[in-house]
Amino acid sequence: MKYTEEHEWLDNSDGVITVGITEHAATQLGDIVFIELPDVGREVTKGEEIVVIESVKAASDITSPLDGEITEVNEALADNPGLVNEDAEAAWFFKMTTTTPEEMDDMMDEDAYKEFIE
Repeated sequence: MKYTEEHEWLDNSDGVITVGITEHAATQLGDIVFIELPDVGREVTKGEEIVVIESVKAASDITSPLDGEITEVNEALADNPGLVNEDAEAAWFFKMTTTTPEEMDDMMDEDAYKEFIE
């Protein structure tokens, strides 16, 4: 697992990158009431806003952590966005392929992320 300063987690264990938000981010947002996911097949660039999250506290955007293509979205979140509050690591937002996998090498590991949020 890798982590970004924008509180996203990335898992590349199966050759496809799965992206979600961290438990810390979900806690900061509070009860999530709406999630707008990107379209499958969409080409994205690093830093581009691609997911909209609304909670009882605020609205927030998730940006693409890498250049690539969205290959799958977690449709369950559209019907039940609160799944993110229940288990942020299980409630992934989207899966993607990337043209720049080496950029993950510069992201934080779990220990560095824990230090970052302290």
